[in-house]
Amino acid sequence: MKQPRSTKENTSEQKTCIDKNSCVRHYIQPATKRYLQMKSIIKSVSLLFAIVLLAVAFPKQASAQQANVRFQVFYDELSPYGQWIDYPNYGNVWIPDAGADFVPYSTEGHWVLSNYGWTWVSDYDWGWGPFHYGRWGHDNRYGWFWVPDNEWGPSWVSWRRANGYYGWAPMAPGLSINVSFGRKYTNPDDHWVFVRERDFQRSELPNYQASKVKINNLLRESVLIKRKSANSKQQTYYVSGPAREEVQKITGRSINRIVIKDNNKPGQHLSKDQLYIYRPHVATNQQQKATTPTNSTNRKQASQHQKTATSSHHDKK
Repeated sequence: MKQPRSTKENTSEQKTCIDKNSCVRHYIQPATKRYLQMKSIIKSVSLLFAIVLLAVAFPKQASAQQANVRFQVFYDELSPYGQWIDYPNYGNVWIPDAGADFVPYSTEGHWVLSNYGWTWVSDYDWGWGPFHYGRWGHDNRYGWFWVPDNEWGPSWVSWRRANGYYGWAPMAPGLSINVSFGRKYTNPDDHWVFVRERDFQRSELPNYQASKVKINNLLRESVLIKRKSANSKQQTYYVSGPAREEVQKITGRSINRIVIKDNNKPGQHLSKDQLYIYRPHVATNQQQKATTPTNSTNRKQASQHQKTATSSHHDKK
């Protein structure tokens, strides 16, 4: 009669040592060994599956945030649409090829209400950047120029209200919201755009703007709108403009808030109640490397370019 194998023969021997002089031998049954091996394989496969699932589920979010973008993205993306020059006190500034009648937050665009307040939606291909980052300045030789900065916002303007009109003007370079709310700060009169309260959401705003003489009178009668909205993620505040309830009462129309979504490449487009816009996290000035635009021109060349562009613009009219 065939004798069964001993328990020792059917097991795998393992040795556990507390130190070199104290070891304990113990035996693992084959079924138990296979179970432990299978458990280890399942854990490894589960971890790999979780990593793949995260990579598939969130690629757009990761690309849209782009935490390490620098000013170079502005230099590269805006160069086809204007001139970069080295301007006193501000460094590299951008002058758009938008014609002599161009006015920031007025030409080719309109206002929509988002969860951050009144948000400018530009019709320009380059509008995702200069109307949401940085500040606009004005020079009598060059016209409007844009100074880049790293903080995104729905717009960077000051708001006023006067006798049936809403008015706004670009905040000057280096100006913070708190300073813009102060009594001592005032935008130049010719930087303001005023339209009737019922018209300020329209497209083609230049067709509805008050005359320069009218604007001078409105400014004397106007009051500053000091409403702010908070962005808890970025720990910053924006100027939100007129209250939604007020505008709805004036116009007699219900105003829906649009939702702002991240776009993963430069550009923007409005689809129903959603605004997809490129708004990467831009490195602070201290984190910036010493980069310059590849096609930067001097101020004399830029001035001549603006004269040529202005002449061409009027000839087309």
